[in-house]
This record gives sequence, C-alpha cells and structure tokens, in this order.
Amino acid sequence: MRAWRVTSPGPMATRPLTLVDEPIPEPGPGELLVRVLACGVCRTDLHVAEGDLPVHRPRVVPGHEVVGEVVTAAGGFAVRDRVGIAWLRGTDGTCAYCRRGAENLCPASVYTGWDADGGYAEYATVPADYALPLPPGYDDVELAPLLCAGIIGYRAVLRAELPPGGRLGVYGFGASAHLAAQVALAQGATVHVFTRSPAAQHLALELGAASAGGAADPPPEPLDAAILFAPVGDLVPTALAALDRGGTLAVAGIHLTDVPPLHYQRHLFQERQLRSVTANTRDDARAFLRFAGEHRLRVTTTPYPLGRAGHALTDLAADAVTGAAVLVPALG
Repeated sequence: MRAWRVTSPGPMATRPLTLVDEPIPEPGPGELLVRVLACGVCRTDLHVAEGDLPVHRPRVVPGHEVVGEVVTAAGGFAVRDRVGIAWLRGTDGTCAYCRRGAENLCPASVYTGWDADGGYAEYATVPADYALPLPPGYDDVELAPLLCAGIIGYRAVLRAELPPGGRLGVYGFGASAHLAAQVALAQGATVHVFTRSPAAQHLALELGAASAGGAADPPPEPLDAAILFAPVGDLVPTALAALDRGGTLAVAGIHLTDVPPLHYQRHLFQERQLRSVTANTRDDARAFLRFAGEHRLRVTTTPYPLGRAGHALTDLAADAVTGAAVLVPALG
C-alpha cells in the first residue's frame, strides 16, 4: 500500500514527509483493518510534520480524520461497515481521569497519527472500542473533517460555556471553526467571526454569522463566549478583551504560540475565564456525530489525491484552504 511517513520533521519547505510503498498493516487483537476512503488534513498533522509537537512514534503515518470501510471485523463491526477513526486511539480506563469521565486527560492516552500510524495511507488499523459509527446523509469526503475538526469544535463550544441564545466570537475560521459555528447557530446563538481571510469571512456570512471581520477587530457587541481556533497566542488578549462580564474564552488548538502578558483588569476581572480544550472523549465524539446526523451540516472541503498530501499540508500552512482539505486515495 501507499503511505506517507514523517521522516524528517521540519518546515513543509524541507519536505518532511516521504511517500513509501509497504505491506498492508496487520490488525492486532480487537482491532479493525480499514480501507481508507478519505482522510481529513488537520492542523495537528501539520504540527506533527513540522515538529511543533514532539515525536512520539518515529516515521509515523499522520492523519486522524479517517473514513474507511472495514476489511477485517472486530468488536461488533462487520466487513464493509463504514467507520470513523479519530484522534483518540486509547486510554488506560483505570486512572482517576478515566473513572470520572475525563478520558481525554488520561496520562496514558494515545493518539492516531502521533502515537500510532494514521490515515495518510490506503489502509489503517484502529481498536474497535475507539472506532466510531458514522451518520448517514454525508459522503466520505464530507464525513472526514467531522472526525476531528467537528468533534473538537463541538467540545470547544461546550468548554466555552455558551449560554442559550448567547453571543459567540470565533477567532480563526478553518475546518473546525466553520463546523463549530454551525453547532452554535443551530443552538440559537449569534456568531461573530474574526479571521484575516476574505474567503473565510465570506463563508462565515454564508453560513449565517452575524458579522465577519479581521482577526484583531473589536466585535460589534460584547461576547458571552469565544473560541480561539487560530494557533496565535497574540489573539488571546484580544479575545478576552472582547468578552462581556462572566464570559469564557476556550482555546481549541493542541499548539499555541506564546501568549503575551495579560492585564488583570482588562482581560480577566469581572470573572472572565480562559480555558483550554484538550482532545476529546468518545462520548464527545458520539454526541457530535449524533448531532451531525440530526442537523445537516454544511461541510466545506477541498479534496486532494493521496499522492499530494505534502501539497495539502503546504496549502494548510499558508491558510490557502477554504474549509477542510481531505485526502482521497481513489483520486491517485
């Protein structure tokens, strides 16, 4: 099979990925073997490829938004079932965090495309306990971004504690943000989007945002909650200053540049909160995919052949992708 491996982490200009031809992986006990139909290209993949995240598995195959067809069945899944492989791949199930329902914080957690090979390949494996059933009504390419961008966006909305009918600010408007905004809109929120991309601003307004401005612009009204999707620490004070009293800012990325000094009175007083979003639980994933089945989300994608994975990541690094990039092995 064809697969991309991160052979020399570094800037995309240095070509950190290598396309290899190797045997189809053998599933372990309790694992599914899946033929990859589509794999979303996530900013976390870029952080793995460029070395922003430490190497967990040398020469890993990235990709954790995998839509596939079951080839070898296990755990209640049947051959030819369509399943999702997401970021969370394993937890110990026994630690204090797992026992209290916060498996995303498990110190022994492992992740697809970082600790184990992911979906930038023609085949992948996944523990059946961590494979996800997928909602009907979407094609393979549309489903792929739901498996990380959508799930993390959904958790970010929860972490931001957006009140019913509240005012949400969304900073950055890529794959995850354009799905999270639709979740908030479906819940009756007013959404204001802040992004430097004119194309993303246009998409935000098409999806129903009340306004779409520059990344550092002030909002037209105070915000009850905000989510920072752009991995830009400089925007943290901007977003905190935009919050109304009691508002919460959730930072949704796994990587963030340094945050500048905060001014207590301007940024945190009046019970404003700053919170991170760390991975997700399987309950988050299942809840979001049920939501997606009940509310037809508009998933904006740009398909790439599997053979052009490096180009897809380069485009993502340059903010040249509207919506989500998705690798499709059948395209070449």
